Amino acid sequence: MKFRRLRGEIDHSFIAAVLTASERADKAERKVTAEDIARAYQHLTNCDPYKDIIIAEVAGEMIGYFPSWWQDESPKVRLYEHNWFLIPKWRGKGIENTMLLWTENRLRDIAATYPPKYEKFFQANVSQSQEGASILLERAGCRAIRYFYDMVRPTLNNIPELPLPHGLELRPVLPDHYRAIWQSVDETIQVEWGYKITTDDDYQEWQTHPHFQPDHWQVAWDLAANQVVGHVLIFIDDDENVQFNRKRGYTEGIGIDRSWRRRGLACGLIVRSLQAQKSAGMTESALTADSDGNIGVIRLYESCGFKIVDRTTVYRKPM
Repeated sequence: MKFRRLRGEIDHSFIAAVLTASERADKAERKVTAEDIARAYQHLTNCDPYKDIIIAEVAGEMIGYFPSWWQDESPKVRLYEHNWFLIPKWRGKGIENTMLLWTENRLRDIAATYPPKYEKFFQANVSQSQEGASILLERAGCRAIRYFYDMVRPTLNNIPELPLPHGLELRPVLPDHYRAIWQSVDETIQVEWGYKITTDDDYQEWQTHPHFQPDHWQVAWDLAANQVVGHVLIFIDDDENVQFNRKRGYTEGIGIDRSWRRRGLACGLIVRSLQAQKSAGMTESALTADSDGNIGVIRLYESCGFKIVDRTTVYRKPM
């Protein structure tokens, strides 16, 4: 057994293999390539891959990969995050414990270089199929603080017809609308957990992301105010659909202006987004729901035909 740091691009294909094998064992629908790793490493934030990643090897073969990084949750809270991927046959042999200890010590070293004004926490996300990871974190003193639910509507048949509230209309998205939609997105997510103040760089990056597909979006405008008051930013991942031999769209980017909530707009836009995905040739749809103990949002999506298929738990402990 050997632990080491990243060597560079030569490791990308091995990391991809470890991630794919680990995710498959954890029932995650994900297949990673060396190109995916290279692309991701071009956009790392607050992570030096040559210092903040530990790799486990046996007889020269990579079997595990633990990345770590940090981010500010708020002006007073800084999160030191980590994740891990381990080939199934090497699990439960103490390797996870060793790599977790190394990662926490590395993150403590990073934290010590910054002013003490922050509350500092370790954080990790674990899916419900990663029972061993949950046990490991709980034994290390972490506790569950938040849950996210992956939901799927397995068919796009029997989509209900729901009217939009009076005074609203849907408009095809034009480039002149991007800024208004971006502002609406930013305003509606400010109440969400982990919100971070956005910048113009974020706006520019948003327009270059592969999931930026305005031709599919459903955007509601208030006729009297001539402003965006609701949106569902649908996207379709063609490569993923080929990989998993399916036709799935994503009902994501759901946001409703405060003045129009509890008036049927969310359901009205969601069912229209499902129709749009069906028209694009999709046969199912998925989304991720954040739940802080309030089941109202889950019931909203269930009323539109979505069912829970997985749960991710966010674990945290003070540094």
